[in-house]
Amino acid sequence: MRGEPTCPKCGGRVRAPGLFADSWQCAVHGPVHPLQPVLPPSVEALGVVLHRAQVPVWMPWPLPIGWLFTGIAYAGDDRAGGRATAVACSGPGPLGGPGELLLVAEELGVGLGARYAGVPGPDPGPLIDVARPPHAKVLAAGRPTPLWLVEDAPRDRAVFAGEARGLWLWAIVWPERSGMLMYDELVLTDLREAGAEVELVPCGALSPQLLGGPGS
Repeated sequence: MRGEPTCPKCGGRVRAPGLFADSWQCAVHGPVHPLQPVLPPSVEALGVVLHRAQVPVWMPWPLPIGWLFTGIAYAGDDRAGGRATAVACSGPGPLGGPGELLLVAEELGVGLGARYAGVPGPDPGPLIDVARPPHAKVLAAGRPTPLWLVEDAPRDRAVFAGEARGLWLWAIVWPERSGMLMYDELVLTDLREAGAEVELVPCGALSPQLLGGPGS
């Protein structure tokens, strides 16, 4: 799927580094790590992102029964590498009907997770109350990882956020009622460490949520 890099925070056009700036520039947000075009689900697409990623590439592994890998994207360039990754998976929701899960790992300030979550960004820190008990927990690369519900997210989705490996972790689930998936303590694997098992990932059709942005 071809396309041009865009701003990870707003989806707007970005200007490549040049004579007057040594970083990618958004007219609204200034210097950014550009969001590269979304890659349709395939083992080859995973390989492209795994090769570039400087942050985890999280996926539930093994996938829940009936779930498939449905696309991937990253923010960054050839010089800096991937500073944010977004992995989409789709399958039957825990309460019936189809469900969509998007996992975003990102460095501070990138803003990709907030864009997909449909909330003010760039980071979830101001949107979660870590003084309260977490709403969900995942096992991320073998470590118990608390996640908090982002209360101000659009009503069509459930958004959870926390920290894993010193980086932001967002879990965004459509529709909102499929957020029940997050209460089953999902096991997340950083696919950079999965080795040959990556070739076993089952692929489905490209998730429309991965192509979206605020309010999508």
